[in-house]
Amino acid sequence: MTKIKNYINGDFHNPIQDNWLDNYNPSNGDVYGQIPNSSKDDVENAYNAAKAAFTSWSKTPLDERSRILIKISDLLEANLQRFAEAESKDNGKPISLAKAVDIPRAASNFRFFGNAITQFASESHESIEPNAINYTLRQPIGVVGCISPWNLPLYLFTWKIAPALVAGNCVIAKPSEVTPMTAFLLGEICNEAGLPKGVLNIVHGLGGSTGQAIIEHPDIKAISFTGGTSTGAHIAKIAAPMFKKLSLELGGKNPNIIFADCDYDDMLDTTVRSSFANQGQICLCGSRIFIEQSIYEQFKVDFVKKVKALKVGHPSKSDTNIGALVSKPHLEKVKDYIKIAKDENGTVLCGGHVVNVKGYENGYYLEPTVIEVPNNNCRVNQEEVFGPVVTIMPFASEDHVLEMANDVKYGLSATIWTNNLKRTMRMSSQLLAGIVWVNTWMLRDLRTPFGGVKASGVGREGGFEALRFFTEAKNVCIKY
Repeated sequence: MTKIKNYINGDFHNPIQDNWLDNYNPSNGDVYGQIPNSSKDDVENAYNAAKAAFTSWSKTPLDERSRILIKISDLLEANLQRFAEAESKDNGKPISLAKAVDIPRAASNFRFFGNAITQFASESHESIEPNAINYTLRQPIGVVGCISPWNLPLYLFTWKIAPALVAGNCVIAKPSEVTPMTAFLLGEICNEAGLPKGVLNIVHGLGGSTGQAIIEHPDIKAISFTGGTSTGAHIAKIAAPMFKKLSLELGGKNPNIIFADCDYDDMLDTTVRSSFANQGQICLCGSRIFIEQSIYEQFKVDFVKKVKALKVGHPSKSDTNIGALVSKPHLEKVKDYIKIAKDENGTVLCGGHVVNVKGYENGYYLEPTVIEVPNNNCRVNQEEVFGPVVTIMPFASEDHVLEMANDVKYGLSATIWTNNLKRTMRMSSQLLAGIVWVNTWMLRDLRTPFGGVKASGVGREGGFEALRFFTEAKNVCIKY
């Protein structure tokens, strides 16, 4: 049994009220550890540590802050295997995915923002009548809260805390209570890298108690949250009267639009990946697949054949493509959506069944599922399933597919497959999404803004957008 502790003021602490939560291994359904069910008092202790550290950290030279973050990156890379195993055990994803993608991307976050802060230039504006110069100071906010989800535990955790720290803020961070392990291990890495005490504080617990205490704290000046849309709305309602800065990266129901003139083989391979990577538990997965009528029947045959070839298995196995879903309640939710799709006259072309992996029969495994739906209005096409389930539908024209793609409450990402440049430009400008990929998927550049529109969120993360969020702009005007 692994007992995780809160990381406050550079040390590890039991929760004040000695309340604990069980931590489950999704691959076999066993409880393998406990985590703190932190209270408001634990959050207050974290705040006091962060407040005490802020004056010194905010005045630490940029190159020193940069050096520490890059050192954290180096140490994550040196401990790649350990972190990948912990991530896989905690989340259920294949260890190969954690090792090749998730942990390296977390290390890249620290390295990127460690370097980006040294290039984050101030604006200046000179005027002649009268003679004056204006310049902009970008100053840290103070103590900020970062709340991250369970699907990409360390990557999205570091995606928030790295820019917050390097900008000079002190952070109170809460990882998901479902996947706390790599955040816990990160505390050890931060100490080894020389991060001063109190600059980063990690408190574990439930969203309704620990997360609520962070959001409600009157002196935590900003909240960066990634998670469900309903939770984002709840946070916004609490934060608004206190005028907190908010960055909310919420749900998605992303269209994958395939035209007949695409590079078919490349499209097919990438569409399998964009549908089922991380068991479909990525907010950017293309869960609604729209195919031009002329290639629809061929795509249906070829796509289903490739999906059926995916191996569902234990995350530690090198040939596993689809690991375990993150929790039993989440597995039940995804199964419910498959039933709803059938009730709404959807046709399950493959998958849809729980998988009993030999030796791990109590794990949370589900076949990758492809559903042919009768229309765009069915619930499985409108609501976020967040699992290994995609829908397919034909479309007749560009206008037709644009209407369907935009006809959801979400607007996070979209993918277009075409070799027609004019169509690419038309579609990209008209899709209601924060990011559009053309002839690719999940090709990320950390310099670019990331976020959604409509119910997919408020604000942008990534690059200088993140550094702008975690700083306050102050204009100084000097007449001379």
